[in-house]
Amino acid sequence: MEPHTDATPVRPLDSLPLPRPHTQPEPPSGHTTSTADRGSFCLAVCTCGWSGPARRSRDLARKDAARHPAP
Repeated sequence: MEPHTDATPVRPLDSLPLPRPHTQPEPPSGHTTSTADRGSFCLAVCTCGWSGPARRSRDLARKDAARHPAP
């Protein structure tokens, strides 16, 4: 088998610029709620770490999220 002679030359890896460190965006201040599915259950979750009870009804989980934080 003959060697492949039509290869495109590539610069060595050490000559490439180093990648910038990946920075995580700052979490939004306050509370941002959403719902998450866990199997056949749905629960409300918040960026502050709070999570509501597991519900079979997505509508009830959305209502739990709307009530957090309690006024």
